[in-house]
Amino acid sequence: MKRAAAAVVLGLAILWFVFGGARPEDGAYLGYVEGDLLYIGPIEGERLGALSVESGDQVAAGALLFEMETPLLEAQRREAADRISQMRAQLENLQAALNRPQQVAVLEATVERRKAELLLSQQNFERQKILYAQKDVSKATLDNAQMALSRDEANLKEAERQVDAALLTGRTQEIRAAEAAMQQAGSALNQIKIRIERQRVHAPAAGVVQEVFFRRGETVTAGQPVLSLLPPENRKARFYAPQARLARFRLGGRVRVACDGCADNLYAKIFYISGREEFTPPVIFSDDERQKLVFKIEARMEGAATELPLGLPLRIYPLAQAAK
Repeated sequence: MKRAAAAVVLGLAILWFVFGGARPEDGAYLGYVEGDLLYIGPIEGERLGALSVESGDQVAAGALLFEMETPLLEAQRREAADRISQMRAQLENLQAALNRPQQVAVLEATVERRKAELLLSQQNFERQKILYAQKDVSKATLDNAQMALSRDEANLKEAERQVDAALLTGRTQEIRAAEAAMQQAGSALNQIKIRIERQRVHAPAAGVVQEVFFRRGETVTAGQPVLSLLPPENRKARFYAPQARLARFRLGGRVRVACDGCADNLYAKIFYISGREEFTPPVIFSDDERQKLVFKIEARMEGAATELPLGLPLRIYPLAQAAK
C-alpha cells in the first residue's frame, strides 16, 4: 500500500510539473519526502515467536526487533551436545591405562546383557514373522519387532567396542583422530548455536519502525520481511527539474526544503541526479517538447529535516535562492 501511495504521489507530482503546476511563482521545485526502507527478515524460516516493536517505534541500533521460534535448531543443538559427550567418553577410554579390571568387568557384563536382549529380540522377531504370515498381527507390529532387533544388534556391537577399547591402551593415532572428531563436532555445535542466536533479529541501525507485516505465531519464510525500518539518514527529498534548469543543481550541492507548517531552514544535500529524462508526455518528440523533459533529483535530508514524514509534499529551492 505504501509503495502504491508513493507511486500515486510521484505521478501527480510529474503531471503537475509538466502541465504548468510544478514551479510555483516563488521559483520552487515541487517534490516530496521519500525514504529508503530497510526490510528486516529472518535468515531461516520459522514461526514468529515474539515481536518486540510496533509501527512508529523509535529503536536504537542493536535493539531486539523480533525472535523466531527454534524447535528444530534446539533439537539439533541437543543432538550435537550428546554426540560430543559420547565422543569425550570414547576419547577418555582411549587415553585410560591398560589395567582396569573392575571397569572391564562392568563392560563385559553389559555385553552379556546386550546378548540376552538380542536373543529375546531375535526370538520375538521370528515369532512375529510367523504370526504375520498367518495374518494374526499387523505389518506395524512386525516392523516394530524388526526395529527392536536392529536396535539390540547395534547395542551389542557398541558394548563390544567399549570392551575392546578398555582392554587396549589408545594408540597415538587413534587418540589424535578422536580429538579431531571432537573438534569437528564442537565446531558443528557452535554453528548451530550461532544459527539459533541469529534467529533473534536486531536493528542494523537506529530508526523508526514504519510497518509490521507479521504477528506472533505466523510463519515467515527465509528473507521475508517481518517489518520495515527507516533510519533517519535514509530519508530524502525527491523532486524533478526540467532540462533547461538542470544546470542549477550539482552533486554535493545543498538545497532548502520547505513545506506547509514546517520549521524554517530545513536543508538537504543532493546525492543523485538522473542521467536521463524521467518523463515525456505521450506525444511525438520534437524540439517544442524538450522543455517538458524532467530529470529526477534526490537530496539527503539534514538535521531536523530527517523527521519529516514520508510522502509529505515539499517545495525545493536551490540554495542560491534561499535568501529570497
